[in-house]
Amino acid sequence: MTTEPKESLNFIEQIIEEDIKNGKHGGRVHTRFPPEPNGYLHIGHAKAICINFETAAKYGGKTNLRFDDTNPVTEDTEYVDAIRHDIHWLGFDWEDREFYASDYFGQLYEFALDLIRKGLAYVDDSTPEQIAQMKGTPTEAGTDSPYRARSVEENLDLFERMKNGEYPDGSRVLRARIDMSSPNMWLRDPVLYRIKHAHHHRTGDEWCIYPMYDFAHGQSDSIEGITHSLCSLEFRHHRPLYDWMIEKLEIFPSRQIEFARMNVAYMITSKRRLLQLVNEKFVSGWDDPRMPTLSGMRRRGYPPAAIRTFCDKAGVAKRDNVIEFELLESCVRDELNRTSKRVMGVLDPVKLLITNYPEDQVEEVEVENNPEDEQAGNRLVPFSRELYIEREDFMEDPPKKFFRLGPGRDVRLKSAYIIRCDDFVKDEAGELTEIHCTYYPDSRSGADTSGIKAKGTLHWVSAAHALEAEVRVYDRLFTDPSPTAHEGREFIEFFNHDSLGVIPKAYVEPSLADAQPGEQFQFLRKGYFATDLESQAGRLVFNRTATLKDTWAKVQNK
Repeated sequence: MTTEPKESLNFIEQIIEEDIKNGKHGGRVHTRFPPEPNGYLHIGHAKAICINFETAAKYGGKTNLRFDDTNPVTEDTEYVDAIRHDIHWLGFDWEDREFYASDYFGQLYEFALDLIRKGLAYVDDSTPEQIAQMKGTPTEAGTDSPYRARSVEENLDLFERMKNGEYPDGSRVLRARIDMSSPNMWLRDPVLYRIKHAHHHRTGDEWCIYPMYDFAHGQSDSIEGITHSLCSLEFRHHRPLYDWMIEKLEIFPSRQIEFARMNVAYMITSKRRLLQLVNEKFVSGWDDPRMPTLSGMRRRGYPPAAIRTFCDKAGVAKRDNVIEFELLESCVRDELNRTSKRVMGVLDPVKLLITNYPEDQVEEVEVENNPEDEQAGNRLVPFSRELYIEREDFMEDPPKKFFRLGPGRDVRLKSAYIIRCDDFVKDEAGELTEIHCTYYPDSRSGADTSGIKAKGTLHWVSAAHALEAEVRVYDRLFTDPSPTAHEGREFIEFFNHDSLGVIPKAYVEPSLADAQPGEQFQFLRKGYFATDLESQAGRLVFNRTATLKDTWAKVQNK
């Protein structure tokens, strides 16, 4: 008798299964994804999205989408719309559970009043610099604020006047009264509310005080009945404060659990730094195909299934690590190999003339759309006397193991005929301008009776029918795998100024005339490409998504 091997659980799943076993929350599992709408989602967010949605789904639970919109100065509805779009594109749906921290501003204000009444919060008139100095250092205790001893009545009055807009920005804050000597710096009387006379994208000018992340986050989790608040590892030092707030407010006991964030070599996931790249025009926008944003990856042609697979293979860990960029490319390549249509595109064209082919004759040859997909079918591609092939597929004096075109050499043209190189033409500068060949009429693919064996097969396009296209070729955005890890140096110093290459005049087969933005293809022998958003009839534009060569195996064997 054989049994199925037991599934290996990650540490979050182990915690959840233990909670279910003990009947905690009635066995209910409810997670949330809480992005701040101050930028576009990136590869790190993709991991958090996958963990939250997939973990809840595994245990029959639910996931909320909650926008952490507590800083009106940096937030915008553009980001809200982009975040919604990215999560749906990635393959997840929050159904009717879309919430905002701003939904709870009234309740959060009442929570703050509760802490004040309990003597656990006070209004502080100190400047931000003074508060930072009071905090002390990790090895030295902090010092009490001179306003820490204010009475409950005075604090209630001042906090209400803060809410009513009587004080300018930065003049007062509300702080928790915890422990200025705590070894955890986050427990040294953290700021809970600050004054910001700024228009909010949802609440308008109703509020001029806004809760800090540490005050809004845990309480919003509690209000929504979140059972397992899954977040990245940088918030582990915030957890004691998260628990302190829930305990002192006596509200639903959500539990925060931290996992290692997604760090990918040659990528950055700081929204502040990504915004710098956008604002300083190092990239064309948040959706530049070189960016680690989901919108950039989508524009480049990364399939959402590949990103989900990458997140799964990266795993759920307790310690931060760096994931090789080659693993992401391998996941993309594997997915596109299964799903993308094969087409012919010549990126560095040189004309090939078949001298014994009838001048006015045009044939249609049958080409398979995807050998990995039995249902993909075939298409017809025009073949004529004048073709374009890749310049690199010809050598004037080829070595023995060069199985492409050279004087006296035979090669097969994909799905068409075997040809033999007879001659070639160069211009005055010595640049190859034309290759002259003859073809074997009885060597047509699928009906070859020539008996000739050609070791190489080349892709091509008919010169009379080919479409011009701009092709954009991308490299890594940075020259260093960890551009933010160099003390005393700015990450921008490692920006790869050669990360974008443009081929202004490539040729592609006519079947791509109606290629839609985002449509993905494998250009035979050249790599995977996606139609760019700027592409349109009469001006085709393609982005190279990935090369055909998989370097992940080499990385694994280092």
